[in-house]
Amino acid sequence: MDPRLTATAHDLDAELDWLAAALQRRLDSYFGNPPANPALPGDLPPPSLINGTSPYAEFVAGHALSAAQRLVLALALAPVLRPQLLDVLWARNEATQRGFSEFGGVQGGNAFVPTAETACFLLAGDNLSERLKAIRLLAGDGLATGEVLQPLPPGSGESLLGAPLRPAAPVLALFGADAGVDGEALPAQRVSTGLDWSDLVLPAPTLAQLEEVRDWLTHGDTLLHVWGMLSRLRPGYTCLFHGPPGTGKTLSACLLGKLCQREVYRIDLSMVVSKYIGETEKNLARVFDIAERRGWILFFDEADALFGQRTRVDSAHDRYANQEVSYLLQRIEDFPGVVILSSNLRANIDEAFLRRFQSVIAFPMPKAAERYRLWTEAVPRPLAPDGDLDFAALAERHEVSGGTIMNVIRYAALRSLVRGDRRLAADDIGDGLRRELHKEGRGF
Repeated sequence: MDPRLTATAHDLDAELDWLAAALQRRLDSYFGNPPANPALPGDLPPPSLINGTSPYAEFVAGHALSAAQRLVLALALAPVLRPQLLDVLWARNEATQRGFSEFGGVQGGNAFVPTAETACFLLAGDNLSERLKAIRLLAGDGLATGEVLQPLPPGSGESLLGAPLRPAAPVLALFGADAGVDGEALPAQRVSTGLDWSDLVLPAPTLAQLEEVRDWLTHGDTLLHVWGMLSRLRPGYTCLFHGPPGTGKTLSACLLGKLCQREVYRIDLSMVVSKYIGETEKNLARVFDIAERRGWILFFDEADALFGQRTRVDSAHDRYANQEVSYLLQRIEDFPGVVILSSNLRANIDEAFLRRFQSVIAFPMPKAAERYRLWTEAVPRPLAPDGDLDFAALAERHEVSGGTIMNVIRYAALRSLVRGDRRLAADDIGDGLRRELHKEGRGF
């Protein structure tokens, strides 16, 4: 693991332990258990951070966070890093048969999401003077400004204290996470692979086109900024990967990122495309803004959802749907990085969109020689194939993708583990292949 990330984990662990102790002390005091009425967080000083060397420690020092501000930040981070820590705040008030209003909080899936009211309770309990200080702390310029905490816009009909506490994107970026302006999870997931470029089994034309994308990732900045081509070329690079499932589209995107030391994020279009007008643009904007800051490669899987044939304008909803596609196209064209779109069928993508892409790369079903290599290289090292297991015949007889082959090998390897004999049995390969072909609606 990256040593700086390890140091950040150590410091955050200490911060959350401190938060747990402070929260327990406040609850003990509130319910009349000793110690009586502690002045939080003063009587529980914050932990020392590792020599100031972790990104988190640098962030705390750079923003000159006080002990109280650090405690509130730890409270905001708890649902992300240690959600069970706040479970004690789900307690039910026996007098009202509902939660304690003074604890604040809102439901966030199965987790307790603290609000500004929760922070006031933690810092002040029922001490009005301390509560006024806590409110000033939350409403001031040093905390909920978008650098430490996201701003605190109250919900409809709610006071400032009803707003959820959300760590700002710069805080989450310290350990490789990001959040959008409304605190929901970013609709993107990092994808990676343990394989290497040499493990790609693709036709020569496909590999050559992938190498063009690699060359742009490696030398694009020099071409644009050193050779002066920025005025003639747009700064980004967009390409379409098309081909049947399991032919290596996602793997190729991951390997491009690995080879060029870029993180690859797959966009979940189901989270991006919202039924609410205007939400789609907001979701896309935050993806592109964060990706630009961090140099991500963006991978839109099953891009047909947004880049298919243009919608007929029969209603206001249709007009907004087309506006969202136009907005996404504009963001892609303005994006200074690499965007990869993936589709099972090239014909599903509108030709008007294709003209804007720098490359369109086909991922065909592997031929017999490529299938033979996929079969033989997929076998786990501890397994010995049966003598009658003929991979050459399998490769010649069955036109299947690399993804299908890996599913068959996984099935057979698990059967071997169950038996405990370290044999890659021909019968298991046959059974696994039969299952996969039936899934695809094909006979064995």
